[in-house]
Amino acid sequence: MKNTSENIFTKNYMIMILALISCLLWGSAFPSVKMGYKLFSIGAGDTFEKIMFAGVRFFISSMMIFLFCIVTKRPLKVEKRDRLKLVVLGLMQTAIQYTFFYIGISNTSGTKGAIINASSTFFSVIIAHFFFEEDRLTTKKTIGVILGFIGVAIVNMGGASIQGGFTLTGEGFIMISSLLGAFAGIYTKKIAKGMNPFIISGYQLFIGSLFLIAAGFIGGGGGLVSNIKGYSLLFYLGFISAAAFSMWTILLKYNGVGKVNIYKFTIPIFGVFLSYIFLDERLLGANVLLSIVLVVSSIILINGEKDISKTYGAGIY
Repeated sequence: MKNTSENIFTKNYMIMILALISCLLWGSAFPSVKMGYKLFSIGAGDTFEKIMFAGVRFFISSMMIFLFCIVTKRPLKVEKRDRLKLVVLGLMQTAIQYTFFYIGISNTSGTKGAIINASSTFFSVIIAHFFFEEDRLTTKKTIGVILGFIGVAIVNMGGASIQGGFTLTGEGFIMISSLLGAFAGIYTKKIAKGMNPFIISGYQLFIGSLFLIAAGFIGGGGGLVSNIKGYSLLFYLGFISAAAFSMWTILLKYNGVGKVNIYKFTIPIFGVFLSYIFLDERLLGANVLLSIVLVVSSIILINGEKDISKTYGAGIY
């Protein structure tokens, strides 16, 4: 017989509420990072300050997850055989991936960042085909991937509605970040057996954040100086990763992955609308609208597959 909590988390209304809250939090990360740069006076050329900013954010996230584990009495001990795996994951998924992301998002709009970042799902589908028998490309997935990449291409065609064009250190770095995130998802799935997902997330965030902070400090990033508004935003960014991941993990524990992941189509939508609200970016030019329709349609197609695996699970954002 299912326990009470399991009954609650398998209810359709609870799945919808928690999934949408998670996606709203993840979508809010795009404008929040750009707002953080302004509040901490981090300029376009302040590369190591951006890396330091990312490192502090993910350090806060890791502490929140560890606190959650302590409160819920989840063991924090890591087996000796798993330590190197977590170091590799921390370097790949947090340190290296988010070095590209944090530099990239500073050189493009929040709207484009939210849409381009969705390409991580499409990369995951392609890569998983070569690693997992149960994740072979189907006609439906292939169409979804093609539509998704067309959507990403369209939003980079420029136009008056958004910051136009394509640059390597802007849109290009976000694409590289998305690709690294897809590989990290594959690696996470490979090492996840026998390890608590909260432990995996907490330690890889902690390890990755230390590398980011060290790199920022060595590069002359120095301390992060702001006012209460800036520190509150930084704390909120830490909360995004910890809270959204925790809720998503709970939903995946009690429900089919496809049933939960279908809501990920809302992340770029939330990212676009919140960028409009908080960054005053013009809302929905023709190319942005078409891009959103294509990207959302592709994610729905991909996540509608019955055999979809946890490769396309929660991200950090």
